[in-house]
Amino acid sequence: MIEKLGLTRIEPAVGLFYRCCGVLFGIALLFIFYGKAIRASWANLHSGMLILIGGGFLASVVGQICFYHALKTGEASRVVPLSGAYPLVAFILGVLILGEKVTLAKTAGILLVLSGVYLLR
Repeated sequence: MIEKLGLTRIEPAVGLFYRCCGVLFGIALLFIFYGKAIRASWANLHSGMLILIGGGFLASVVGQICFYHALKTGEASRVVPLSGAYPLVAFILGVLILGEKVTLAKTAGILLVLSGVYLLR
């Protein structure tokens, strides 16, 4: 786990800063290759943009700093699978907020995710 190695001598917030520098580099490359499409989408701004910005903040800042704190203090073999339980959160939010249907396949998938997290604890 590359992040665990990177956090050995620095605080999680500093690690997040450096990670974000990598993201900015990636965004710059995307803009170079897809700049025309990105500029064209600016004409279609609407309230969805605020939702995406809020989601990005929660996932990229709040979620990542929590993950880094857990990774710095815990075992990577336990922290990473637990952080990989996000399909459970997506399933619950999809059902509660988006009105998605609960199916047998989705329920089986969630049970497998929970089983994996339980076995690795």
